[in-house]
Amino acid sequence: ELPENWTDTRETLLEGMLFSLKYMGMTLVEQPKGEELSAAAVKRIVATAKASGKKLQKVTLKVSPRGIVLNDSRTNELIENISIYRISYCTADKTHDKVFAYIAQNQLNENLECHAFLCTKRKLVSA
Repeated sequence: ELPENWTDTRETLLEGMLFSLKYMGMTLVEQPKGEELSAAAVKRIVATAKASGKKLQKVTLKVSPRGIVLNDSRTNELIENISIYRISYCTADKTHDKVFAYIAQNQLNENLECHAFLCTKRKLVSA
């Protein structure tokens, strides 16, 4: 939902918005979208992340009309650059209220992947 003075934020919309998140992981999915499908994928990712016991990787996620750019927060190294045309679904998980996920098609092997991120604040999930 755009505010009344949305023209002031037009540049932000075009350039993209930055979010500081923690990358939880990825799992393959069978279909490009669906609430139940993504919920099951997020459940698998959360379980795997908890079982590993490792600290989650801090990342910067930039969302723009071109797509999603993912960088390592510590090194600023590019992790992934996903074209908007490869992203088929985005969701704020209902069970895990601080988890944001998207489904995208892998550029190299055409697999459908669900990537999940942990937000520091619940408000960020719906942004």
